[in-house]
Amino acid sequence: MNILVIGSGGREHAIVRGLARSPEVETIYVAPGNGGTALEEKAINLDLDDYGSDGDSGDDSNASPELRFARANDIDLVVIGPEAPLVAGLADELRAANIPTFGPNLDGALLEGSKQFSKDFMFAHGIPTAAYGVFTKDEREAALACIEDFCSAPDGSTNPVVIKADGLAAGKGVIIAQTLQEAHEALDLCFSGKFGEAGETVVVEACLQGFECSMIAFVDGTTVLPLAPSQDHKRAYDGDTGPNTGGMGCYSPVPAVTDEQLTQMHDIMQRTADALVEEGINYRGILYAGFMLTADGPHVLEFNVRFGDPETQVLLPRLRTDLAMVMSKTARGELAGTTLDFIDAVGVSVVIASGGYPDSVETGFPITGIDAAVHAGEAALGADAAAATTPDRPIVLEVYHAGTTLREDEHGLRELVTAGGRVLNVTALAPTFEEAIAAAYRGVAEIHFEGARTRQDIAKRAL
Repeated sequence: MNILVIGSGGREHAIVRGLARSPEVETIYVAPGNGGTALEEKAINLDLDDYGSDGDSGDDSNASPELRFARANDIDLVVIGPEAPLVAGLADELRAANIPTFGPNLDGALLEGSKQFSKDFMFAHGIPTAAYGVFTKDEREAALACIEDFCSAPDGSTNPVVIKADGLAAGKGVIIAQTLQEAHEALDLCFSGKFGEAGETVVVEACLQGFECSMIAFVDGTTVLPLAPSQDHKRAYDGDTGPNTGGMGCYSPVPAVTDEQLTQMHDIMQRTADALVEEGINYRGILYAGFMLTADGPHVLEFNVRFGDPETQVLLPRLRTDLAMVMSKTARGELAGTTLDFIDAVGVSVVIASGGYPDSVETGFPITGIDAAVHAGEAALGADAAAATTPDRPIVLEVYHAGTTLREDEHGLRELVTAGGRVLNVTALAPTFEEAIAAAYRGVAEIHFEGARTRQDIAKRAL
């Protein structure tokens, strides 16, 4: 197989490494990729912005670079990593050209691309979620009245309320306001243009109470194959303080999830897939549900239409089943009868970010210590742990690249440098969370670049 992967983050590096394990995969083209994908044995980074302008023939002149490249290079599967190209309709174009594509068409991608569409969809099909209202800039007074209604508790106290920019905002367009004043400020922030067109419409939600976790599943239209639950750490600083980020770390599975809750979440994922079929949406790709486990059962906070980041970096390393096979079957609507097999281990992933993230960051700083991190992480627990390691219960550490790139130094040699806010993911698999946390942070300690910072409490809640 020749595969084209679209994207440049840690999620895409984890996907590339997972695909590369398949003996059926010959070459993985990554557009644009990052410093880590450039170093993978089967992978080749591409700049598709400059790829072709006239296509294969006259009627191909308006085709996207992705389609032109796929046609010219006998691509057997296109995997679309981020949400933006899905919401832009890239999967529609590729499928119309009979190119197998992993990722939903635009009609399915609206589950993430429009929070209003997602909430309307859930209410129409009886999928449990929070009460909500939708408002534009011209409806500010009505939005304030809705906020006050959701904030007012029967005992006179103030409930939190959730303010969401309707469109894509890089994971930063959701604000949980604890007071009326914070809610008013959040509304003004959305309407100020901070999130561009995404904030021109806002969704105001009642704030659900409970325990939050995520579930990701392969969906080929009718068949749903869930992965283990995971929990992201969205806030920038220890103790879940500071601004929201794209994610500062993750762990999986989630010990606090009961068997009953797991069954209920699986049921909701299947009901969602069935509802998409009812709507005439042929959904093929990843369905991601953010859940709040309330006293009344799991409720959906949001849907995403692609692998989460950094959830992917703890989920895919545990997948023993051939990822290329699963993705290909998903793209072709052939998942029925397929099962997923997992390594018996827990996963912990810690993000190393640039100083200043999630606000403006400086880039271009040399990165050292990645090879040492891998060895240090695996040796974190000493000879006794090494002796206990088996193929089914490993202690393994992997480093995934997100905001990195390769450049030539003054001697003409390639060096790895920072190129974004979230720079690296250090992921450990181990039999227990205590071991995985120790291995991950031992690996983190070996990696250095100017301004590097991490949260120090990733996965501690799993204990």
